[in-house]
Amino acid sequence: AKKAANAAALAFLPMLLIAFFLSDWNVFGRVFLAGLIQACVSTLIVGLNVPVEYYLTQRDLIGLGLLIGATVLTAAVLLSHGFEFGEMLFKKKWQRRFMPLPPHDPDMQPFVSVHLACYNEPPEMVIATIDSLAKMNYQNFEVLVLDNNTRDEALWKPLEKRCAELGPRFRFFHLANWPGFKAGALNYGLKVTDPRAEVVGVVDADYVVDPDWLASLIPHFDKPDVAVVQAPQAHRDWEGQPFKRMCNWEFDGFFRIGMHHRNERNALIQHGTMTLVRRIALEEVGGWSEWCICEDTELGLRLIEKGYDTRYVDHILGRGLTPSGFAAIKSQRFRWAFGAMQILKAHLPQMIGRSNLNLAQRYHFLTGWFAWLGDALQLVFAFGSLIWTLGILLFPKAFGLPVIALALPILGFMAFKAALGPILYRRTMDCPWKDILGASILSVGLAHAIARGVFAGLVKKKGVFVVTPKGWRGGGALAFFNPIREEIGMLFALLLGAATLVAQRGADDLETQLWVGILCLQCIPYVAAILCQVAAYMPERPVPGEHGGAVPSNA
Repeated sequence: AKKAANAAALAFLPMLLIAFFLSDWNVFGRVFLAGLIQACVSTLIVGLNVPVEYYLTQRDLIGLGLLIGATVLTAAVLLSHGFEFGEMLFKKKWQRRFMPLPPHDPDMQPFVSVHLACYNEPPEMVIATIDSLAKMNYQNFEVLVLDNNTRDEALWKPLEKRCAELGPRFRFFHLANWPGFKAGALNYGLKVTDPRAEVVGVVDADYVVDPDWLASLIPHFDKPDVAVVQAPQAHRDWEGQPFKRMCNWEFDGFFRIGMHHRNERNALIQHGTMTLVRRIALEEVGGWSEWCICEDTELGLRLIEKGYDTRYVDHILGRGLTPSGFAAIKSQRFRWAFGAMQILKAHLPQMIGRSNLNLAQRYHFLTGWFAWLGDALQLVFAFGSLIWTLGILLFPKAFGLPVIALALPILGFMAFKAALGPILYRRTMDCPWKDILGASILSVGLAHAIARGVFAGLVKKKGVFVVTPKGWRGGGALAFFNPIREEIGMLFALLLGAATLVAQRGADDLETQLWVGILCLQCIPYVAAILCQVAAYMPERPVPGEHGGAVPSNA
């Protein structure tokens, strides 16, 4: 009773604030979030009372302290997801929903410079992007193709030729031995941009752009405080191959859900394709950051810190290719997680100190990467569980299992968080259950790569920008196992620990059963990674009657 009273007292103020500040949610949504807060606080109270109810050695106390820290972090991740979940399902009306606008008269169109940076890309893929830009329903623009560090002339010479064929509006630059990766190429593009340009657009080398991209979004810049107008990333040619389907829907969830959540408080994540930036604002903040391997997101944050407005228009105006295989998307997520930690370290003073960021923007940029920190926490928890299991096996008197009282709620929180995503997908997107399952498997299967990216980003200062391969992956038996060797190793270690524990202590002991269950639950991300790799090797089949991408959401 005392623990329940303490939990209710600690949770009372946050729940009161929810009732007051989330008045634009319906009652059920506020009760849902308040209940989530109460569950998190109650779990923490239970953990803090473990030393009172059990006799713990110094070693046990260290383990308990680590678990309590893990509980706090897990609860923070869960609450941020719960807030996003609640807002998407229970908010009565969105205050910031931007749509494509009627185009300007051709004589009144601002001049736009579109920058296409590429490196070692298949020329036919890049030429398809260039040709789509040539077909835009917009008169006042130029295209700069910025090929950086591609040594093979067979890859960049066709691009130079195609730009020459399209006339002076298309300019090609081959930048040999150029520093700064993609950001370095884009900064060079700024230097050679037409002086008339008021807006700079960026598009990836694999995108086929809708003819109305500029015409429907440029009118948003009539508002002088608008610095960024971002359209969603989307994909084509994904329907007939299982792994491509998984990639399409897993990506699409963020643009249908997360970007709306952040856009509501002018805290969106800027992406390096299908983005438009006011040139004067871009130059004011110093261009693209070459120290950060996620230069697009970092730029968006600097612009928001300067007090500019950023807008997300959830209307698909271009489609690219999915990553070529599981190894490719793992490399991409590692880079994103690494870059996120670079940004967090560099901008933390602005997020918690004096800056133009309001409280809601600070919240989003501090908690926006909680999901990835949660993946890092899962990896720590897996290693910690293996070490503790080894201690139980080798020194059974020194390593007891009283911490199960707290370990189980942590895993329960993780399971609850995992369930929120599929529910959101089903309620907010035109997504069949089989694709929700596929997207969920991919999301879970990427946890190990993201965790490695988080830790590398926290420790290292500089990263290497690795282009995400598009198209299709190579063959061979070793090629299959190489991208998932670490996941296979972790899966083997967890299962071996569980089997050895059962063999030593028997299957009838309740605490052993619970700990084996905990070890088995932690196998899920590694099993998911193997399933992703299997899906990547499945053959592609024609799918009659389906279109080339996800259904746009403009509600």
